[in-house]
Amino acid sequence: QVQLVESGGGSVQAGESLRLSCVASTDDFYIDAMAWYRQAPGLQRELVAGITRAGNPNYADSVKGRFTISRDNTKNTMYLQMNILKPEDTAVYSCNVRAFWGDVVYDFWGQGTQVTVSS
Repeated sequence: QVQLVESGGGSVQAGESLRLSCVASTDDFYIDAMAWYRQAPGLQRELVAGITRAGNPNYADSVKGRFTISRDNTKNTMYLQMNILKPEDTAVYSCNVRAFWGDVVYDFWGQGTQVTVSS
């Protein structure tokens, strides 16, 4: 199993910043790609940003230029630096990890952390 623990969510004003962290704990799995997703009330979950094990990022158009995803493979930790936050960024942000056990790939999800941005 891979256990994911997110932290860093909270309530901020528009224009402020937050930094999310996701720590992946495992004894048996090889952590590959990692990603942040978010889900706002009444909307479908959407990809915010992803990062390969090599550190190559990709972003949703709505967050490009404002959010930065990074990871530390030595700590199995992923970060999301969120700047110039907007009310429309309000959502539950969840960590997703693709991990291998041998040749078999699995997806794991964290519990999520609430981000609320007020205008």
